[in-house]
Amino acid sequence: MRFFRMPKDRIVLLLLVVSLVLYLADYFAFGRLQEIGFGFMSNVAFLPVYVLFVTLMIERVLKEREREAMIKKLNMVIGIFFSEVGTPLLKDLQAFYQDGEELSRNLRVNVRWKNDDYRSARLFLDTHDVRPDSRVGDLAALKDFLAEKKGVMLSLMENPNLLEHNSFTDLLWAVFHLIEELQARHSLSGLPASDMDHLSGDMKRAHTYLLIEWLSYMAHLQKDYPYLFSLAVRMNPMNPEARAEVS
Repeated sequence: MRFFRMPKDRIVLLLLVVSLVLYLADYFAFGRLQEIGFGFMSNVAFLPVYVLFVTLMIERVLKEREREAMIKKLNMVIGIFFSEVGTPLLKDLQAFYQDGEELSRNLRVNVRWKNDDYRSARLFLDTHDVRPDSRVGDLAALKDFLAEKKGVMLSLMENPNLLEHNSFTDLLWAVFHLIEELQARHSLSGLPASDMDHLSGDMKRAHTYLLIEWLSYMAHLQKDYPYLFSLAVRMNPMNPEARAEVS
């Protein structure tokens, strides 16, 4: 460990001295100066190849470590979002469906889910028309909840790591736009049908992005954090019978 803490110039000097000592030991032991010279020139000729190979390998390893660190930080940000905003928002948006049983049934993640189950759920979302109706649920309560979480949303959008995750950034923009749409109206009662349809469209956009990212988040928890996944399953917002208590 002390070797790597030495100044670079001392390390270079030390390595040169070690190399010189080894060459001298070879000469005095075997006396084959011509072979030593040939070997030295061969090593010098291949030195650029060695440097290129080592540089590329080290650069690849460093980039992979940076990527893993970035993904870990990003997953922490996504976890904060679902803990503070995403999971309760999924539950609230379920109230804006005349019949949300099909949606709930296909997204009822449990501890027995495998990769095929997640693929099937994603295929369902790709082919199913998510259509919340702003006339059905409590828009005022939804507005109050999102207004309360606006500060959390703003802090998340300031995180530079999100630039590496386009789909999650799209989710944040969709939810933030829904917040602005609800806050822009002084009253949510007595709105014309055309405006209610517009709000339904904003809710559909946010809910679709939210469901897709939630599935990815649940798969991530199941793979890397089973203890967090256990609680997430027990608190599954797509399961009306979900309870935190272990039974």
